[in-house]
Amino acid sequence: MKQTFPRDFLFGAATSAYQIEGATELDGRGLSIWDTFAATAGTIVDRSDGRRACEHYRLWREDVDLMRWLGLRAYRFSVAWPRVLPSGSGAVNVRGLDFYERLVDALLAADIEPFLTLYHWDLPQALQDRGGWGARDTAAAFVEYSDVVSRRLGDRVRNWITHNEPWCIAMHGHVHGEHAPGERDWLLGLHAAHHVLLSHGWAVPVLRQNSPGSQVGITLNLTYCEPASDREADLDACRAKDGTYNRWYLDPLYGRGYPSDVVADHIARGTLADEQLPFVRDGDLTAIAVATDLLGVNYYTRDLVEADARGQPGSAAPRNEVTDIGWEVHAEGLSTLLLRLQAQYAPARMYITENGAAYHNAPDDSGRIRDGERERYLHAHLEATLAACRAGACVQGYFVWSLLDNFEWALGYTQRFGIVWVDYETQERVPKESAHWYRELIRERALP
Repeated sequence: MKQTFPRDFLFGAATSAYQIEGATELDGRGLSIWDTFAATAGTIVDRSDGRRACEHYRLWREDVDLMRWLGLRAYRFSVAWPRVLPSGSGAVNVRGLDFYERLVDALLAADIEPFLTLYHWDLPQALQDRGGWGARDTAAAFVEYSDVVSRRLGDRVRNWITHNEPWCIAMHGHVHGEHAPGERDWLLGLHAAHHVLLSHGWAVPVLRQNSPGSQVGITLNLTYCEPASDREADLDACRAKDGTYNRWYLDPLYGRGYPSDVVADHIARGTLADEQLPFVRDGDLTAIAVATDLLGVNYYTRDLVEADARGQPGSAAPRNEVTDIGWEVHAEGLSTLLLRLQAQYAPARMYITENGAAYHNAPDDSGRIRDGERERYLHAHLEATLAACRAGACVQGYFVWSLLDNFEWALGYTQRFGIVWVDYETQERVPKESAHWYRELIRERALP
Protein backbone atom coordinates (compact mmCIF):
# COMPACT_ATOMS: atom_id res chain seq x y z
CA MET A 1 0.00 0.00 0.00
CA LYS A 2 1.34 3.43 -0.92
CA GLN A 3 2.12 5.94 1.80
CA THR A 4 0.93 9.37 0.70
CA PHE A 5 2.40 12.73 1.67
CA PRO A 6 0.23 15.78 2.45
CA ARG A 7 -0.67 17.88 -0.59
CA ASP A 8 1.29 20.89 0.65
CA PHE A 9 4.45 18.90 1.48
CA LEU A 10 7.38 20.33 -0.52
CA PHE A 11 9.81 18.05 -2.33
CA GLY A 12 13.09 19.68 -3.26
CA ALA A 13 16.81 19.29 -3.71
CA ALA A 14 19.73 21.18 -2.19
CA THR A 15 23.15 22.44 -3.24
CA SER A 16 25.67 25.03 -2.05
CA ALA A 17 27.58 27.73 -3.92
CA TYR A 18 31.20 26.65 -3.45
CA GLN A 19 30.38 23.02 -4.13
CA ILE A 20 28.81 23.58 -7.57
CA GLU A 21 29.32 27.09 -8.95
CA GLY A 22 32.97 27.18 -10.00
CA ALA A 23 33.91 30.49 -11.66
CA THR A 24 35.80 31.52 -8.55
CA GLU A 25 37.76 34.17 -10.43
CA LEU A 26 35.03 35.51 -12.74
CA ASP A 27 32.88 38.64 -12.68
CA GLY A 28 34.40 40.27 -9.64
CA ARG A 29 34.07 37.45 -7.11
CA GLY A 30 36.43 37.84 -4.18
CA LEU A 31 38.59 35.22 -2.50
CA SER A 32 36.93 32.93 0.05
CA ILE A 33 38.42 30.96 2.91
CA TRP A 34 37.76 27.78 0.92
CA ASP A 35 39.84 29.06 -1.99
CA THR A 36 42.68 29.64 0.46
CA PHE A 37 42.17 26.38 2.36
CA ALA A 38 42.02 24.24 -0.80
CA ALA A 39 45.24 25.85 -2.04
CA THR A 40 47.02 24.74 1.14
CA ALA A 41 48.93 21.46 0.82
CA GLY A 42 47.40 18.48 2.60
CA THR A 43 43.92 19.89 3.17
CA ILE A 44 41.90 18.21 0.37
CA VAL A 45 42.31 14.45 -0.02
CA ASP A 46 42.49 14.49 -3.84
CA ARG A 47 44.26 17.90 -3.94
CA SER A 48 41.29 19.41 -5.80
CA ASP A 49 39.37 22.65 -5.29
CA GLY A 50 36.19 24.43 -6.30
CA ARG A 51 37.54 26.49 -9.18
CA ARG A 52 35.48 24.50 -11.71
CA ALA A 53 33.24 22.30 -9.55
CA CYS A 54 30.06 21.70 -11.61
CA GLU A 55 30.32 24.99 -13.51
CA HIS A 56 26.83 25.86 -12.32
CA TYR A 57 27.69 29.54 -12.75
CA ARG A 58 27.83 28.83 -16.49
CA LEU A 59 25.32 25.95 -16.72
CA TRP A 60 22.61 27.17 -14.35
CA ARG A 61 19.94 27.19 -17.07
CA GLU A 62 20.60 23.53 -17.80
CA ASP A 63 20.41 22.79 -14.09
CA VAL A 64 17.07 24.57 -13.72
CA ASP A 65 15.82 22.47 -16.65
CA LEU A 66 16.91 19.37 -14.70
CA MET A 67 14.93 20.58 -11.69
CA ARG A 68 11.88 21.15 -13.87
CA TRP A 69 12.24 17.63 -15.33
CA LEU A 70 12.45 16.19 -11.81
CA GLY A 71 9.30 18.04 -10.84
CA LEU A 72 10.93 19.78 -7.88
CA ARG A 73 8.64 22.10 -5.99
CA ALA A 74 11.53 23.80 -4.17
CA TYR A 75 15.28 24.32 -4.53
CA ARG A 76 17.63 25.15 -1.69
CA PHE A 77 20.81 26.92 -2.77
CA SER A 78 23.32 29.27 -1.19
CA VAL A 79 24.66 32.65 -2.19
CA ALA A 80 28.44 33.04 -2.25
CA TRP A 81 29.20 35.92 0.10
CA PRO A 82 32.45 36.86 -1.75
CA ARG A 83 30.56 36.97 -5.05
CA VAL A 84 28.31 39.71 -3.65
CA LEU A 85 30.68 41.52 -1.29
CA PRO A 86 34.20 40.64 -2.44
CA SER A 87 35.78 42.26 0.63
CA GLY A 88 33.11 40.96 3.00
CA SER A 89 31.57 44.40 3.47
CA GLY A 90 31.54 47.72 1.70
CA ALA A 91 31.47 47.77 -2.11
CA VAL A 92 28.80 45.55 -3.68
CA ASN A 93 29.61 43.46 -6.76
CA VAL A 94 26.50 44.02 -8.84
CA ARG A 95 27.42 41.26 -11.29
CA GLY A 96 27.28 38.76 -8.46
CA LEU A 97 23.82 39.87 -7.41
CA ASP A 98 22.72 39.81 -11.06
CA PHE A 99 23.60 36.10 -11.25
CA TYR A 100 21.42 35.19 -8.29
CA GLU A 101 18.59 37.37 -9.55
CA ARG A 102 18.61 35.51 -12.88
CA LEU A 103 18.61 32.18 -11.05
CA VAL A 104 15.72 33.17 -8.77
CA ASP A 105 13.66 34.46 -11.69
CA ALA A 106 14.25 31.24 -13.63
CA LEU A 107 13.21 29.13 -10.64
CA LEU A 108 10.01 31.09 -10.20
CA ALA A 109 9.26 30.81 -13.92
CA ALA A 110 9.62 27.03 -13.53
CA ASP A 111 7.25 27.10 -10.52
CA ILE A 112 10.09 26.10 -8.16
CA GLU A 113 10.16 27.82 -4.78
CA PRO A 114 13.62 29.27 -3.91
CA PHE A 115 15.00 28.51 -0.44
CA LEU A 116 18.00 30.81 -0.14
CA THR A 117 20.79 30.06 2.33
CA LEU A 118 22.93 33.11 2.98
CA TYR A 119 25.96 31.36 4.45
CA HIS A 120 27.19 27.91 3.48
CA TRP A 121 30.78 28.23 4.71
CA ASP A 122 32.45 30.43 2.05
CA LEU A 123 33.48 33.39 4.22
CA PRO A 124 35.29 36.15 2.31
CA GLN A 125 39.01 35.82 2.97
CA ALA A 126 39.18 39.56 3.69
CA LEU A 127 37.01 38.99 6.78
CA GLN A 128 39.09 36.01 7.85
CA ASP A 129 42.15 38.24 7.69
CA ARG A 130 40.40 40.44 10.27
CA GLY A 131 39.62 37.55 12.62
CA GLY A 132 36.89 35.62 10.82
CA TRP A 133 34.12 34.10 12.93
CA GLY A 134 36.37 34.41 15.95
CA ALA A 135 35.78 38.16 15.78
CA ARG A 136 32.50 39.80 16.78
CA ASP A 137 32.78 42.24 13.87
CA THR A 138 32.11 39.37 11.45
CA ALA A 139 28.62 39.04 12.89
CA ALA A 140 27.98 42.68 12.02
CA ALA A 141 29.39 42.13 8.52
CA PHE A 142 26.97 39.23 8.04
CA VAL A 143 24.06 41.53 8.81
CA GLU A 144 25.29 43.98 6.16
CA TYR A 145 25.58 41.12 3.66
CA SER A 146 22.08 39.84 4.56
CA ASP A 147 20.71 43.32 4.02
CA VAL A 148 22.33 43.66 0.58
CA VAL A 149 21.01 40.32 -0.68
CA SER A 150 17.52 40.65 0.78
CA ARG A 151 17.08 44.19 -0.53
CA ARG A 152 17.71 42.86 -4.04
CA LEU A 153 15.78 39.58 -3.82
CA GLY A 154 13.37 40.05 -0.93
CA ASP A 155 10.42 40.72 -3.23
CA ARG A 156 10.75 37.26 -4.80
CA VAL A 157 12.49 34.95 -2.31
CA ARG A 158 10.00 33.90 0.37
CA ASN A 159 12.20 31.46 2.32
CA TRP A 160 15.45 32.59 3.97
CA ILE A 161 17.98 30.47 5.86
CA THR A 162 20.70 32.46 7.60
CA HIS A 163 23.33 29.76 8.18
CA ASN A 164 24.02 26.18 7.24
CA GLU A 165 25.34 23.97 10.05
CA PRO A 166 26.95 26.23 12.68
CA TRP A 167 28.42 23.11 14.32
CA CYS A 168 30.51 22.42 11.22
CA ILE A 169 31.59 26.05 10.98
CA ALA A 170 32.76 26.02 14.58
CA MET A 171 34.02 22.48 15.06
CA HIS A 172 35.36 21.36 11.68
CA GLY A 173 36.68 24.84 10.88
CA HIS A 174 38.00 26.03 14.24
CA VAL A 175 38.47 23.00 16.53
CA HIS A 176 39.27 19.99 14.33
CA GLY A 177 41.03 21.91 11.56
CA GLU A 178 39.40 19.74 8.89
CA HIS A 179 37.57 22.59 7.12
CA ALA A 180 38.41 26.18 6.31
CA PRO A 181 39.95 28.14 7.95
CA GLY A 182 41.73 25.10 9.41
CA GLU A 183 42.11 26.23 13.03
CA ARG A 184 42.56 23.90 16.01
CA ASP A 185 41.51 25.80 19.12
CA TRP A 186 38.56 24.86 21.32
CA LEU A 187 38.04 28.34 22.75
CA LEU A 188 38.21 29.88 19.29
CA GLY A 189 35.58 27.37 18.20
CA LEU A 190 33.25 28.48 20.98
CA HIS A 191 33.76 32.12 19.99
CA ALA A 192 33.01 31.23 16.37
CA ALA A 193 29.86 29.30 17.27
CA HIS A 194 28.57 32.21 19.32
CA HIS A 195 29.28 34.81 16.66
CA VAL A 196 27.55 32.69 13.99
CA LEU A 197 24.46 32.36 16.21
CA LEU A 198 24.62 36.06 17.09
CA SER A 199 24.80 37.04 13.42
CA HIS A 200 21.71 34.90 12.82
CA GLY A 201 19.83 36.68 15.60
CA TRP A 202 20.84 40.10 14.31
CA ALA A 203 20.01 39.28 10.68
CA VAL A 204 16.50 37.85 11.17
CA PRO A 205 14.81 41.27 11.73
CA VAL A 206 16.64 42.70 8.71
CA LEU A 207 15.42 39.86 6.50
CA ARG A 208 11.88 40.31 7.77
CA GLN A 209 12.00 44.03 7.04
CA ASN A 210 13.34 43.55 3.51
CA SER A 211 11.18 40.52 2.67
CA PRO A 212 7.82 40.99 4.43
CA GLY A 213 5.78 37.84 4.93
CA SER A 214 8.71 35.50 4.25
CA GLN A 215 9.77 32.48 6.28
CA VAL A 216 13.10 33.02 8.04
CA GLY A 217 15.14 30.47 9.96
CA ILE A 218 18.39 28.55 10.29
CA THR A 219 19.62 25.07 9.35
CA LEU A 220 21.40 22.85 11.87
CA ASN A 221 23.13 19.55 11.29
CA LEU A 222 21.61 17.35 13.97
CA THR A 223 22.14 13.75 14.86
CA TYR A 224 20.45 11.11 16.94
CA CYS A 225 22.92 10.30 19.70
CA GLU A 226 22.49 6.83 21.18
CA PRO A 227 24.70 5.26 23.88
CA ALA A 228 26.61 2.22 22.68
CA SER A 229 25.78 0.40 25.92
CA ASP A 230 24.08 0.96 29.26
CA ARG A 231 27.43 1.47 30.99
CA GLU A 232 27.44 4.67 33.03
CA ALA A 233 30.47 5.95 31.13
CA ASP A 234 28.72 5.49 27.77
CA LEU A 235 25.52 7.10 29.01
CA ASP A 236 27.45 10.16 30.18
CA ALA A 237 29.44 10.26 26.95
CA CYS A 238 26.16 10.27 25.02
CA ARG A 239 24.88 13.16 27.14
CA ALA A 240 28.05 15.11 26.48
CA LYS A 241 28.05 14.39 22.73
CA ASP A 242 24.40 15.36 22.40
CA GLY A 243 25.16 18.53 24.33
CA THR A 244 28.08 19.56 22.16
CA TYR A 245 26.53 18.54 18.85
CA ASN A 246 22.83 19.32 19.27
CA ARG A 247 21.93 21.27 22.41
CA TRP A 248 24.78 23.84 22.22
CA TYR A 249 22.95 25.27 19.19
CA LEU A 250 19.31 24.37 19.81
CA ASP A 251 19.13 25.64 23.39
CA PRO A 252 20.24 29.25 22.75
CA LEU A 253 18.18 29.45 19.57
CA TYR A 254 15.07 28.51 21.56
CA GLY A 255 15.69 30.79 24.52
CA ARG A 256 17.40 28.46 26.97
CA GLY A 257 20.92 29.83 26.80
CA TYR A 258 23.95 27.57 26.56
CA PRO A 259 23.43 24.22 28.36
CA SER A 260 25.00 24.30 31.82
CA ASP A 261 26.15 20.68 31.72
CA VAL A 262 28.17 21.33 28.55
CA VAL A 263 29.61 24.50 30.10
CA ALA A 264 30.71 22.33 33.03
CA ASP A 265 32.31 19.88 30.58
CA HIS A 266 34.31 22.74 29.05
CA ILE A 267 35.41 23.93 32.48
CA ALA A 268 36.55 20.39 33.35
CA ARG A 269 38.42 20.21 30.04
CA GLY A 270 40.07 23.55 30.68
CA THR A 271 38.52 25.30 27.69
CA LEU A 272 36.64 27.74 29.95
CA ALA A 273 37.79 29.22 33.24
CA ASP A 274 34.34 29.43 34.79
CA GLU A 275 30.64 29.77 34.03
CA GLN A 276 31.08 33.34 32.78
CA LEU A 277 31.32 32.76 29.03
CA PRO A 278 33.85 35.33 27.77
CA PHE A 279 32.18 35.73 24.36
CA VAL A 280 28.66 36.51 25.63
CA ARG A 281 27.67 40.15 26.12
CA ASP A 282 24.49 41.67 27.51
CA GLY A 283 21.62 41.15 25.08
CA ASP A 284 23.34 38.45 23.02
CA LEU A 285 21.21 35.55 24.20
CA THR A 286 18.03 37.53 23.68
CA ALA A 287 19.12 38.36 20.14
CA ILE A 288 19.99 34.73 19.34
CA ALA A 289 16.60 33.56 20.61
CA VAL A 290 14.69 35.71 18.10
CA ALA A 291 11.50 33.98 16.95
CA THR A 292 11.90 32.14 13.64
CA ASP A 293 9.51 30.62 11.14
CA LEU A 294 11.42 27.47 10.30
CA LEU A 295 14.11 25.11 11.51
CA GLY A 296 16.11 23.35 8.83
CA VAL A 297 17.24 19.86 9.83
CA ASN A 298 20.21 18.22 8.10
CA TYR A 299 20.34 14.52 8.96
CA TYR A 300 22.55 11.77 7.56
CA THR A 301 23.27 9.21 10.28
CA ARG A 302 23.08 8.45 13.98
CA ASP A 303 26.01 8.70 16.39
CA LEU A 304 26.50 5.56 18.43
CA VAL A 305 28.39 7.04 21.38
CA GLU A 306 30.85 5.35 23.70
CA ALA A 307 33.41 6.65 26.17
CA ASP A 308 37.02 6.39 25.06
CA ALA A 309 39.91 5.31 27.28
CA ARG A 310 40.03 8.81 28.84
CA GLY A 311 36.29 8.85 29.44
CA GLN A 312 35.70 11.35 26.63
CA PRO A 313 32.86 10.95 24.10
CA GLY A 314 33.75 8.89 21.06
CA SER A 315 31.89 7.05 18.31
CA ALA A 316 31.48 3.29 18.32
CA ALA A 317 31.65 1.22 15.16
CA PRO A 318 28.42 1.23 13.10
CA ARG A 319 26.12 -1.74 13.63
CA ASN A 320 24.24 -1.49 10.33
CA GLU A 321 24.97 -1.01 6.64
CA VAL A 322 27.21 1.98 5.86
CA THR A 323 27.35 4.24 2.82
CA ASP A 324 30.52 4.68 0.78
CA ILE A 325 31.58 7.57 3.00
CA GLY A 326 31.36 5.21 5.99
CA TRP A 327 28.22 6.64 7.60
CA GLU A 328 25.73 4.22 9.10
CA VAL A 329 22.30 3.98 7.49
CA HIS A 330 19.89 4.56 10.35
CA ALA A 331 16.61 6.07 9.22
CA GLU A 332 14.89 5.41 12.55
CA GLY A 333 17.15 8.04 14.08
CA LEU A 334 15.57 10.69 11.87
CA SER A 335 12.02 10.08 13.07
CA THR A 336 13.21 9.93 16.69
CA LEU A 337 15.09 13.20 16.24
CA LEU A 338 12.15 15.00 14.61
CA LEU A 339 9.76 13.97 17.38
CA ARG A 340 12.26 15.08 20.02
CA LEU A 341 12.62 18.49 18.33
CA GLN A 342 8.84 18.88 18.24
CA ALA A 343 8.42 17.89 21.87
CA GLN A 344 11.34 19.81 23.37
CA TYR A 345 11.65 22.91 21.18
CA ALA A 346 8.32 23.22 19.32
CA PRO A 347 9.64 24.93 16.16
CA ALA A 348 7.02 26.72 14.09
CA ARG A 349 7.76 24.32 11.24
CA MET A 350 10.61 22.08 10.14
CA TYR A 351 12.11 21.16 6.81
CA ILE A 352 14.54 18.34 6.14
CA THR A 353 16.99 20.66 4.38
CA GLU A 354 19.57 17.94 3.67
CA ASN A 355 19.38 14.17 3.60
CA GLY A 356 21.23 11.85 1.26
CA ALA A 357 23.94 9.27 0.81
CA ALA A 358 27.31 8.90 -0.89
CA TYR A 359 27.59 6.00 -3.31
CA HIS A 360 30.11 5.66 -6.13
CA ASN A 361 27.87 4.12 -8.79
CA ALA A 362 29.13 5.00 -12.29
CA PRO A 363 27.48 4.73 -15.71
CA ASP A 364 27.36 1.15 -16.98
CA ASP A 365 27.88 0.10 -20.61
CA SER A 366 24.38 1.26 -21.48
CA GLY A 367 24.91 4.63 -19.80
CA ARG A 368 22.56 3.89 -16.91
CA ILE A 369 23.62 4.67 -13.36
CA ARG A 370 22.08 2.00 -11.16
CA ASP A 371 22.20 3.32 -7.60
CA GLY A 372 19.64 1.15 -5.86
CA GLU A 373 21.42 1.67 -2.53
CA ARG A 374 20.65 5.37 -2.73
CA GLU A 375 17.02 4.68 -3.61
CA ARG A 376 16.71 2.45 -0.55
CA TYR A 377 18.38 5.06 1.65
CA LEU A 378 16.07 7.84 0.44
CA HIS A 379 13.00 5.62 0.69
CA ALA A 380 13.80 4.68 4.29
CA HIS A 381 14.41 8.29 5.35
CA LEU A 382 11.32 9.63 3.61
CA GLU A 383 9.34 6.87 5.30
CA ALA A 384 10.82 7.96 8.64
CA THR A 385 9.91 11.57 7.88
CA LEU A 386 6.33 10.63 7.06
CA ALA A 387 6.08 8.55 10.22
CA ALA A 388 7.23 11.55 12.27
CA CYS A 389 4.68 13.78 10.53
CA ARG A 390 1.89 11.37 11.38
CA ALA A 391 3.06 11.32 14.99
CA GLY A 392 2.84 15.11 15.25
CA ALA A 393 6.12 16.56 13.95
CA CYS A 394 5.48 19.71 11.91
CA VAL A 395 7.68 18.78 8.93
CA GLN A 396 6.70 20.73 5.82
CA GLY A 397 9.20 19.51 3.23
CA TYR A 398 12.21 17.41 2.25
CA PHE A 399 15.31 18.40 0.27
CA VAL A 400 17.50 15.60 -1.02
CA TRP A 401 21.25 16.15 -0.80
CA SER A 402 22.23 16.67 -3.44
CA LEU A 403 20.91 17.61 -6.84
CA LEU A 404 24.37 17.15 -8.37
CA ASP A 405 27.55 15.29 -7.59
CA ASN A 406 29.90 18.02 -6.40
CA PHE A 407 33.00 19.17 -4.53
CA GLU A 408 32.62 17.51 -1.15
CA TRP A 409 34.76 19.89 0.91
CA ALA A 410 37.87 18.24 2.40
CA LEU A 411 36.99 15.02 0.54
CA GLY A 412 37.21 16.78 -2.81
CA TYR A 413 35.55 14.86 -5.63
CA THR A 414 36.00 11.44 -4.02
CA GLN A 415 32.40 11.20 -2.76
CA ARG A 416 29.23 11.41 -4.87
CA PHE A 417 26.01 12.44 -3.12
CA GLY A 418 24.11 13.60 -6.21
CA ILE A 419 21.01 12.09 -7.73
CA VAL A 420 22.44 13.48 -10.98
CA TRP A 421 25.83 12.22 -12.15
CA VAL A 422 28.36 14.87 -13.17
CA ASP A 423 31.29 14.11 -15.45
CA TYR A 424 33.76 16.63 -14.04
CA GLU A 425 35.79 16.76 -17.26
CA THR A 426 32.95 17.31 -19.74
CA GLN A 427 30.36 18.67 -17.24
CA GLU A 428 27.77 16.28 -18.70
CA ARG A 429 24.80 15.71 -16.36
CA VAL A 430 23.16 12.26 -16.30
CA PRO A 431 20.21 11.54 -13.99
CA LYS A 432 20.85 8.43 -11.93
CA GLU A 433 18.20 5.78 -11.36
CA SER A 434 17.55 7.47 -8.01
CA ALA A 435 16.63 10.68 -9.87
CA HIS A 436 14.04 8.77 -11.90
CA TRP A 437 12.76 7.22 -8.65
CA TYR A 438 12.55 10.64 -6.95
CA ARG A 439 10.78 12.10 -9.98
CA GLU A 440 8.11 9.41 -9.79
CA LEU A 441 7.75 9.86 -6.04
CA ILE A 442 7.19 13.61 -6.50
CA ARG A 443 4.66 12.99 -9.27
CA GLU A 444 2.72 10.47 -7.19
CA ARG A 445 3.36 12.25 -3.86
CA ALA A 446 3.61 8.76 -2.39
CA LEU A 447 6.14 6.13 -1.40
CA PRO A 448 5.75 2.76 -3.05
